[in-house]
Amino acid sequence: MGRGPGTGGTDDGPGSTSPVDAGGPMTGAGRTRPATGDRAADATGVPSEPGPLARHILSLADTKRLLGIRYSDWILGSPSIETGIAASSMAQDEWGHARLLYSMLKRLGFDPVAVEQDRPAERYYSAPALDDSFPDWAAFVAATIVVDGALAVALESFSHGNFALARSRVPKMLAEEEYHRQFGAAWFARLADAGGEGAAHLERAARAMLPSTLAWLLPDDPAYEALVAECDIWEAGRVGERYRERVGAVLG
Repeated sequence: MGRGPGTGGTDDGPGSTSPVDAGGPMTGAGRTRPATGDRAADATGVPSEPGPLARHILSLADTKRLLGIRYSDWILGSPSIETGIAASSMAQDEWGHARLLYSMLKRLGFDPVAVEQDRPAERYYSAPALDDSFPDWAAFVAATIVVDGALAVALESFSHGNFALARSRVPKMLAEEEYHRQFGAAWFARLADAGGEGAAHLERAARAMLPSTLAWLLPDDPAYEALVAECDIWEAGRVGERYRERVGAVLG
């Protein structure tokens, strides 16, 4: 997965740790010791197979971090000064959200700064649609709907669970995500209504991003089922329905 610049926060805030949290045996004061063997940790202490909650946080934070980088690529290359300013604001939002999410890992016994900055690229859990830079503005716009929309739904689900840090911090992220939705929907409609090559590029980009983004949003594995059971987030069916409502309103 992709890498990028940034600094991680360390404020762990109020909250509690679920038994499903970090994927390693517990030691002293509720801290987590990285597992060994086939779950060997990297230099940052993150196991190769982190526990369900740790994986979920990493998935959200990594995707937000990389999405911020992809947005920032278009600050100077966007069609107008106004869209460039919006791209800059959205990039800053994504990086800020990523840092807040990484900081939650301190509650699970990890160093948020090391996790953000020092992991090898292959240990990232970001959405595959962000692996490469957006080739054109149409791909940027498609990502605001397909990928940013998936992030918003995943965050909404997380905020309704029983992990205290998510319940207290994610609602503010969702309020800022609403501006991303409004920008993206307006840009998408403008490009689609204009027709021609721009509309064709937009449709192709959105269709290309959807399958891998759905697989990222709805991982079909025991870890996600454990996360639902232990952290009381939405089940996959509800997440998928909410995503269809959000994205379908724009994609048609």
